[in-house]
Amino acid sequence: MPEPIRVLLADDHAMMRTGFRAILTSADDIEVVAEAATGVEAVAAATALDPDVVCMDVQMPDMDGLEATRRIVASPAVHGGVLVVTTFDRDDYLFAALEAGASGFLLKNAGPEELVNAVRVVAGGDALLAPEVTRRVIARFAGGSAGEASPRDPAASPTAVSGGGPEAILAVLTDREAEVLRLLADGLSNAEIATRLFIGEATVKTHVSNVLRALGARDRVQAVVHAYRSGLV
Repeated sequence: MPEPIRVLLADDHAMMRTGFRAILTSADDIEVVAEAATGVEAVAAATALDPDVVCMDVQMPDMDGLEATRRIVASPAVHGGVLVVTTFDRDDYLFAALEAGASGFLLKNAGPEELVNAVRVVAGGDALLAPEVTRRVIARFAGGSAGEASPRDPAASPTAVSGGGPEAILAVLTDREAEVLRLLADGLSNAEIATRLFIGEATVKTHVSNVLRALGARDRVQAVVHAYRSGLV
């Protein structure tokens, strides 16, 4: 049997943590290894336990979930992803969470099966970005209503491919990698890309990793932003 997905729950409401624990542990492949009531506790627990997924609330005492996410993602002791789970459907929270390095964004009014699926997606190395969320991110970071990139814009990486139009990206990607990048820009998951291209999901993960490395991108969101800014998609 494969090892269970190890989850850290970070939320300042004990009842919310209890509910999340009940939902997640009802799945045979998920184990809740710890809980945290503050951002400081979340960072400490994540650093000590290296969970596969941290379910992170945004508004918490001592340190908010966005700063906690930023520190967890930056820690060399943590190799898992952060799933931000919040009550608020606000673009500023969404963008801030992604800028902080979160791998997914879920509202607390989502169904139990959506939470379980989100944890599995993040644990599998995917980003939880539905097409409509991808469009919101692109509108913000690729010259939409928000205008120029802010200093914390994830597309502003100095190692990223920039300028020169789509040729700049195509020059560092194979044809297959460029195809995978275009499908990422459509909001497809690794599994959906595998089905579309008639290849294995493990092969898709390899292509995605190669794309991120070639573009100097931190994650698939940043890679998609590069693709839109260059005019590739």
